[in-house]
Amino acid sequence: MRPSDRPAATPAGEAPRKRVLLAAPRGYCAGVDRAVVAVEKALEHYGAPVYVRKEIVHNKFVVETLSERGAVFVDETDEVPEGARVVFSAHGVSPAVKAAAAARNLDTIDATCPLVTKVHKEAVRFAKDDYDILLIGHTGHEEVEGTAGEAPDHVQVVDSPDHVDDVVVRDPDKVVWISQTTLSVDETMETVRRLRERFPTLQDPPSDDICYATQNRQVAVKKLAPQADVVIVVGSANSSNSVRLVEVALQAGAGASYRVDRAKEIDPAWLDGATTVGVTSGASVPEILVEDVVAYLAERGFGEVEEVRTATEDLMFSLPRELRADLKASGSEGGRPARGGRTALSVQPV
Repeated sequence: MRPSDRPAATPAGEAPRKRVLLAAPRGYCAGVDRAVVAVEKALEHYGAPVYVRKEIVHNKFVVETLSERGAVFVDETDEVPEGARVVFSAHGVSPAVKAAAAARNLDTIDATCPLVTKVHKEAVRFAKDDYDILLIGHTGHEEVEGTAGEAPDHVQVVDSPDHVDDVVVRDPDKVVWISQTTLSVDETMETVRRLRERFPTLQDPPSDDICYATQNRQVAVKKLAPQADVVIVVGSANSSNSVRLVEVALQAGAGASYRVDRAKEIDPAWLDGATTVGVTSGASVPEILVEDVVAYLAERGFGEVEEVRTATEDLMFSLPRELRADLKASGSEGGRPARGGRTALSVQPV
């Protein structure tokens, strides 16, 4: 923590001022909002069960809540009864998955985030032009599997800067990089820098692949982290963007940083000696979980909440085409989802 970032000294005899710095933006992004509302609308319109391939978004609370309402989460389409309805998660699927669903006569609702779809289309375009495509992302992540599946003969996954030396291409002058949408911006740029050292004519994607929400949440954390003794990130362990926020907080100067799914997972020992706690949440986290963390901190003396805002988000996506058409035919609302991830907290802007 730089001296200029520390709060003013507390006068002798007074208790230290304890505060929460609440990052903004945080929580639900437009793609997550769209996917979650798609499952909710499908349950309302078609009735339970509605099958969902993989977790609709990477958040335990969201998955548990939708399961209680009648969503059935499966790993693969062969677990879905023939002719039933299945929702594809926000992370996207490969053409092979879509073909498997069609072979079982499944009615599909594609809740893939439009920003992930954009990366899929980039992969198809570059493969058509016979490029070697270096997909920067985490092996095994659903999004990476879906994107790589668009052009399996052309795509290589590059997990991190340390894996750059393992890359083998056919023509060093015909190489392009694309990326998973939920990565650390800084680490991705370091991977690109090292790739460009090996392949000087490496082409960039036509636009940023790391999504606006991932970038915005990292920027907000970078701003509050130098002032924080501890940063708590609300998000699930399998949420790539939530895990990255912990890393970004530490790299930006936080004294410590931890990820929790719920407030009850906070270890009180993390707060020992702390006077400033930063709080943020990943892009698949509903605001109610952040409210619980803020309430937990308030009970322990951190009653002053200041918002650290670095951007304002108003992007919204229409519901998936298949669902929208059915809702419209029935006379139900079928346009954009109502933004349900955020409720107001009583905070003072900083």
